[in-house]
Amino acid sequence: MHSTGIFRRVDGLGRFVLPKEMRKSLDINQNDYLQIFLDGDTIVLRKSQDICILCGTAENLTDFHDKRICQKCIDELKSQD
Repeated sequence: MHSTGIFRRVDGLGRFVLPKEMRKSLDINQNDYLQIFLDGDTIVLRKSQDICILCGTAENLTDFHDKRICQKCIDELKSQD
């Protein structure tokens, strides 16, 4: 890991701005999801893959409570009733 020399202040809601140059180089766009991990005392951000959290497919995805779920899994969950 190398230092970029970039510092950002965290606001009262816990937000900070990821610099445009970093977003561009990592192809992070508006409404993309970022996965957040802890590695000891280090925070790791990774662009989330557009896959269903239940089965892993990348087809027919729908947003549900900040998660991605495919239509097939939605249908299976509905049939459980």
